[in-house]
Amino acid sequence: MGKIKAGVLGATGAVGQRFIEGLANHPWFELTSLAASERSAGKKYSVAAKWRLESEMPAEIGEMTVVNVDPREVDADIVFSALPAADAMTVEPAFAAAGCAVASNTSSYRMVDDVPLLIPECNYEHLDIIKVQREKRGWDGYLTTNPNCTTVMFTLPLKPLMKFGIKSVHVASMQAVSGAGYDGVPSMAILGNVIPYIGGEEEKVETEPQKILGHFDGEKIVNADFSVSASCHRVPVMDGHTEAVWVTMRDNPTPEEVKKAMLEFDPGLGDLPTSPKKAIIVKDEVDRPQPRLDRGRGNGMSVSVGRIRSGIRFICMGHNTVRGAAGASILNAELLVKKGLL
Repeated sequence: MGKIKAGVLGATGAVGQRFIEGLANHPWFELTSLAASERSAGKKYSVAAKWRLESEMPAEIGEMTVVNVDPREVDADIVFSALPAADAMTVEPAFAAAGCAVASNTSSYRMVDDVPLLIPECNYEHLDIIKVQREKRGWDGYLTTNPNCTTVMFTLPLKPLMKFGIKSVHVASMQAVSGAGYDGVPSMAILGNVIPYIGGEEEKVETEPQKILGHFDGEKIVNADFSVSASCHRVPVMDGHTEAVWVTMRDNPTPEEVKKAMLEFDPGLGDLPTSPKKAIIVKDEVDRPQPRLDRGRGNGMSVSVGRIRSGIRFICMGHNTVRGAAGASILNAELLVKKGLL
């Protein structure tokens, strides 16, 4: 079977570049369209985009011509959206209505009732709501989303703890500057500093996990019954969100039981190309995980956990623009293929 044609919406930005990096040599997808704003459309990608990743821009990608963010100009079976949230509100449904699968990294539709908010290791069964979505909206295509980059890092290790009856979660984030985009945080604001506010972040973190860890009842997603309280902070780290997490559970497990549950967690997605060998890596060192040392684990797709203490308290960390953004959407798309939806 030939490769599936894929496009990137918002291809010149930071997350768009991560999409290109993850898709350039993908075994299942072929990059056939790069779409961006009108000021970039019509130019070669190498001219329209200032490449900011450590990897080299693939030569064949640099020669591609950027097109407008328009279903009539994008030649793809699936599009990966790195658009600003305001643009995504109208653009993503237009692509779904035109027959495309949409794997969105934006926040616009995450909490909409008939749109799956996916972490494949946590809630692959939520894909069944796509049938409801198509019937309700009359779309030939469909829309899927991945969570906020902060949400992913602590929700994934919460999944194996659900069996203990999670009652409440408190999380304090230490978030890398790349999460705000290249121009998002001025260097004179963040160097030697901590900014104890990220607009809209705490609201996302406090509502997304319950949808992800809820269940699909055949008609709708029923949220999990626990509360989340969050405090989010920007710190002078390039990549890698670190989070301190406190979890109260009905069964009051020991740190050893929590560690065992995380170590034994196997979502059964090893056949997906972007899936890491271990979705959750447990570190025994007293001072780990650390962004510089651990953000690249599993090619940036693993979440590292450490300092599991009575309470239950732990530290988790992951790569915010890979597992928390482009890599998450690509993994979602691979799941769509596995489930026969592409």
